[in-house]
Amino acid sequence: MRSVGVEEELLLVDRESGEPRAMSHAVMAVAARGADEDDVFEAELHREQLEFATRPHEKMVDLAQDIASWRRTAADHAERLGGAAAALATSPLPVNPTVGSGTRHQWLAEEFGLTTQEQLTCGCHVHVFVESDEEGVGVLNRIRPWLPVLVALSANSPFWQGKDSGYSSYRNRVWGRWPSAGPVELFDDAAAYHRQVEGMVETGVLRDKGMVYFDARLSAAHPTVEVRVADVCLEPSTTVLLAMLVRGLVETAARAWRAGEPPAEHPVALLRLATWRASRSGLDDQLVSPELMRPVPARSAVDSLLAHVRPALEDAGDFEEASALASRLLRDGNGTRLQREAFRRTGSLRDVVAECVRRTHSGV
Repeated sequence: MRSVGVEEELLLVDRESGEPRAMSHAVMAVAARGADEDDVFEAELHREQLEFATRPHEKMVDLAQDIASWRRTAADHAERLGGAAAALATSPLPVNPTVGSGTRHQWLAEEFGLTTQEQLTCGCHVHVFVESDEEGVGVLNRIRPWLPVLVALSANSPFWQGKDSGYSSYRNRVWGRWPSAGPVELFDDAAAYHRQVEGMVETGVLRDKGMVYFDARLSAAHPTVEVRVADVCLEPSTTVLLAMLVRGLVETAARAWRAGEPPAEHPVALLRLATWRASRSGLDDQLVSPELMRPVPARSAVDSLLAHVRPALEDAGDFEEASALASRLLRDGNGTRLQREAFRRTGSLRDVVAECVRRTHSGV
């Protein structure tokens, strides 16, 4: 069974006001005193956010425990400093974020200007083991049309600078401003993939390979395919669902690659439109069918994804749980729907943040 690991970025906020608070360095200092935390937490581009990475796991119950544990640990550290950690992909309240002081972060601020300043967004990256770069590229070629459905499922960023953006995942729109972000074309093989990455760096626009922000890419640090399209999910159970589905997609694609089945040849232009639709609509309107590239109800697109990966999910023992979690998400709503419902109830974005802080640490 393929191992899977998750990286989550959390928004650090003031416990009383709910406004984002530049406290990642202080939280990291607290974390450094704890056992086994040196390699878990990492500062991000802005000091109002904090990233953690789970260990790779084969069993989803172990991954779920890791996610819950590190969310709780991050919250405990923030609370000691008068703050809170929230699984919010964008801040509902207005913010003027603080770029980190590191050399890399300062280079980004100087080179990309307002794009860097406005990147206070929190995502969720899922890593799944692959046996080789060749298998990995075979996977990347075959998962492309399914990634927008993951955007819709994870959508958790309706508010931007104190206003409703009109999008379910506005983080996706903000992230798309980076010049290397988004879907990519098919690659003939791993050598072709690496040539493109190297060519992009050689333009001088990107600082290094770490700035190749494809929707899904070969990890530079691990033997994994890294899927990067998702918002950080409001509830940890949604992160677990996301991990199940990504592992199912990787395994399904790897089997098709080994069998010599060709990937769908959807052009990048259509994939970009499918991603836009998912970021706009989430689970509350139509999506673009991954197979037909035509509008379908969101439930139909999710059902198609589950059917596509069902054999892999069943082999991993995940199908019943994934189906139940997806059904609950369609019924009760993703993070975006829950944020908007909280705002309709209270009329207060501060209360929205407080509700999201509570849900961040809910049960898995």
